[in-house]
Amino acid sequence: MTTHPRARSVQMPDVATDPDAILARLTDVATPYAVRAAVTLGVPELLADGPASLGELAAATGVDADTLGRLLRYLVAHGLFGEPEPQRYALTDVSRGLIGEAGAARRAWMDLSGPGARMDAAYGGLAHALRTGGDGYSAVHGRPLWEDLADKPRLRAEFDTLMGTDTATVAHLVATEYDWTGIEHVIDVGGGAGILLTEILRARPSMRGTVVDLPRAVDTARQRFAAAGLGARADAIGGSFFEPLPAGADAYIVSRVLTDWNDQAAHDILRNCVAAARPGGRVLIVEVLPDDSVLAPDSPYDLQMLAVVGGRLRDADQFTALAARAGATVAGVRRWDGGLTVIDCRPR
Repeated sequence: MTTHPRARSVQMPDVATDPDAILARLTDVATPYAVRAAVTLGVPELLADGPASLGELAAATGVDADTLGRLLRYLVAHGLFGEPEPQRYALTDVSRGLIGEAGAARRAWMDLSGPGARMDAAYGGLAHALRTGGDGYSAVHGRPLWEDLADKPRLRAEFDTLMGTDTATVAHLVATEYDWTGIEHVIDVGGGAGILLTEILRARPSMRGTVVDLPRAVDTARQRFAAAGLGARADAIGGSFFEPLPAGADAYIVSRVLTDWNDQAAHDILRNCVAAARPGGRVLIVEVLPDDSVLAPDSPYDLQMLAVVGGRLRDADQFTALAARAGATVAGVRRWDGGLTVIDCRPR
């Protein structure tokens, strides 16, 4: 007896082991952008107080209901949203991570009109970065990240906000728990808006400090110092860490800068700090060093640094080697939970 084709059992591929299914998952572009589109439209926040109908969501977002329904159907299938009733949508455990204050940083990064999405797009230039040793961002956007942000005030402000929460946490720990004994004048090299230096000077009333950064950052830093009542002890001057730095300070901080650069550029920055430090001075490398999960082969962070800025993640041994090439010896390493680390370098 012949079995009708429709009566035969159809075995679906195992998405965990089937090579074609794995390849499809690895090369999927629709899902990341569908999630970002929903976030950009504000859908998770609109569902924060409970389920809403397609019509309600369409009216609130200003999107055609049929078109929005196509997006939501896809995202329901992938678990981002639930559909308790036809064309009525709700949050899931996954999308609850996108709402409220706790989800603000994620939403900001995923917003397709913001700097996070612009940086994510740099992955489109990854092959260029691999071929040239440069960055992928330039290949996609026409110029490096820092130049691109320089004449886009809105994106620059959003970028600073995106990075600011992390920076504030780092600043508080470094300011209050690092041993600043013997340091009267500190220069924060590439110190941007002065968040770190402000925290240090607040915690150490006897110290004074200077931010050295590109001219666009100087006014912002000075405004921050004035608002904090630090105008008499803090200043900001325009300059590049690829050029000679103001000489004679007790310590030069390079906070979360070197990861943005390849080895040669990072060496040049450190060398300028070492050359400027007074005899017996310090060069302090402040970085969140990667733990085992970040260094794992399946972690994207190292490739992200390559794609966005042409930089790389480094561990403590690699920073020690960089310091040695730049003419300094590592005198100590202070590490906190979460990976925040101060590498204390002394010019030879």
